Amino acid sequence: MMAARKVIRVKAAVVALVALSAGCVAESGAEDGTIERVAATPQEEARPEDTEVWDPEPGIVAPGEASAPPSDAVVLFDGTDLSAWNASDGGDAGWSIREGAMTVVAGAGGVQTSQGFGDVQFHIEWRTPAEVVGEGQGRGNSGIFFMERYELQVLDSYDNRTYANGQAGSIYKQHLPLVNASRAPGTWQTYDVIFTAPRFAEDGVLESPGYVTVLHNGVLVQNHAELVGPTLFIGEPSYAAHADRLPILLQDHGNPVSYRNIWLRELG
Repeated sequence: MMAARKVIRVKAAVVALVALSAGCVAESGAEDGTIERVAATPQEEARPEDTEVWDPEPGIVAPGEASAPPSDAVVLFDGTDLSAWNASDGGDAGWSIREGAMTVVAGAGGVQTSQGFGDVQFHIEWRTPAEVVGEGQGRGNSGIFFMERYELQVLDSYDNRTYANGQAGSIYKQHLPLVNASRAPGTWQTYDVIFTAPRFAEDGVLESPGYVTVLHNGVLVQNHAELVGPTLFIGEPSYAAHADRLPILLQDHGNPVSYRNIWLRELG
């Protein structure tokens, strides 16, 4: 039986080569080795317009000037108010606003968007305190949780050693950053993120995991990194089915980390 299958594969390959030389594309068919031939235009007869796609025409999005959001962005914080945010445990967001930035108020708890999101292109600017207090995870610590579960770490990682999958730019406790692109304390930094939400079947079974790409200060630090589950401080993560749109949460870790110019574009 094994020998017969090898003969069939060889015959199929020969037919494919003959078809290509005759200007056809050969596609494999059934298990018995039959071949379905699809006509193709020989290269010498092809025209440039044969491979031009005119429709659908992409929609127009006006890019923002400098760091301003693009025309189709959902603006989550423009420096004036916290109307797009709630306290993570309910009620009004308790962070302070000063000079166009919102800052963690220790003990006030995290803040999360009042709206839920799935796949997004996300932009945020953040700053750890200029006055360095503490070390390791105790220094300028906060975090950005997509769908309330999947954390992109915020930390003062400038000349501040800690575990690599817990420093700035890490997917906390899952993926260390490719490089450390941190700026000095008290300096504004940027994250630009492409977040792809996980998908679940109706019975709760995972169909596809989540993925995250991150540029930290314009430097790639996460390249389509696969999420293995929600962020955990202790233990190995595993997926549990959840809604396909959930809030984005900013963490209160006790340090006065500031944020500004927060916007996103919904993808799909």
